[in-house]
Amino acid sequence: MIFKRESEVTIKKYIKDFLNENFKFVFQIRDKIDQFIFGKLINPLISELNDTIDSNIDTILDLGCGSNSPMGYFKNKLKRLVGVDLFIPSLNLSSKNKLHHEYYEIDILSSIDHFEENSFDCVALIDVIEHLKKQDGLKLIKQMETIARKKIIVFTPNGFLEQSPFDGNEYQRHISGWEVEEMQQMGFDVIGINGYKPLRGERANIIKWPTIFWKRISYLSQLIVKNRPEYAFQILCVKNL
Repeated sequence: MIFKRESEVTIKKYIKDFLNENFKFVFQIRDKIDQFIFGKLINPLISELNDTIDSNIDTILDLGCGSNSPMGYFKNKLKRLVGVDLFIPSLNLSSKNKLHHEYYEIDILSSIDHFEENSFDCVALIDVIEHLKKQDGLKLIKQMETIARKKIIVFTPNGFLEQSPFDGNEYQRHISGWEVEEMQQMGFDVIGINGYKPLRGERANIIKWPTIFWKRISYLSQLIVKNRPEYAFQILCVKNL
């Protein structure tokens, strides 16, 4: 049974690699068609963040920014976007791509020791809190509330999602899970992101075959789960202070 599963994975990977190598032009056309049909449903996080980061937000502290933070999309509309991470290769790559105005190599659990009270309009924690022990995550949220003037943002899988380290970064391991109800009880408004939960798995990859079909079902399901976050794969949690 284990051999059969490994064989299926190998075959699927071979097919994917073969298609990517020989049909790049076709895939480019497919992606443009998808963009035309599904639009903002393809990347709902950016769409929802754009609504959240309104004209009242000029400065953001991006905790655990990693190498490719979505907050980088908003750099040009902000006066100050600060990236913080403890994994130097991620900081270097993010800096190389100029996603933030400033960078600091800091343990985010000691953020309060490095940034003053009410020093940023918004403090964001994108795909980070699930990498912390539950108690550490709760303490960090308290620190965020102290540092931020107007709002805090937490983006995380809906519940616990198994994930192992990758790219040589042990910090990528998932340790805790965060539920819609507990975030709401802490005063967050919660939005469902990335479609129906059972369709995706580790690193938000589609886990049902054929992927080309279920990925588009996931896009469409975003229309439902946005306002029913308990059914979503990920949750965007925003708390106004």
